[in-house]
Amino acid sequence: MAYLLRSARYLSHDVLKEAVQKGDTVIDATMGNGHDTLFLCELVGEEGQVIAFDVQEAAVESTRKRLEEAGVLERAALYCRGHEHMDEAGVTDVSAIVFNLGWLPGGDKSVTTLWETTKIALEKALHLLKQHGVLLLCAYPGHAEGDRERAEVMNFLASLPPQRYNVLHQKFLNAGPGAPENFVIQKQ
Repeated sequence: MAYLLRSARYLSHDVLKEAVQKGDTVIDATMGNGHDTLFLCELVGEEGQVIAFDVQEAAVESTRKRLEEAGVLERAALYCRGHEHMDEAGVTDVSAIVFNLGWLPGGDKSVTTLWETTKIALEKALHLLKQHGVLLLCAYPGHAEGDRERAEVMNFLASLPPQRYNVLHQKFLNAGPGAPENFVIQKQ
């Protein structure tokens, strides 16, 4: 089968397949409808743990249902609170942390991630990552808050010391305005 170069979300999955091992602890900072949470549950296996956050109860319930149907709910702890609270889950040495910024697909588009809480979450996430752990962030510009948040994320990540972090920015140049952009950060 030929390799297909697809959207930022799929590129994140390619990185996660390489970075996450059975038995790892990982965080889904923005669970949405649970697609990444399920993917992470499959990667960590029966011995691993997925910690997932979302501010919307609909996202938590959608994710819970998806994980139950797949038979992997016991691998996850689902929290109905913002990603800025991820350090309260009591985990350290996290192998991977995933962010999808924007709004809940199919949900209320007036409820979006906000730079102010995303910044706090990113600072905490970088602290929780183990050496060589990865943080994957998909930014969805194309709306006022998304454009602002993406710009702030770019500035924040560009300021990280290269001695401690490798930062990669992936963007499809011909995808048009509002296309998602992917950021991969690895802790050294």
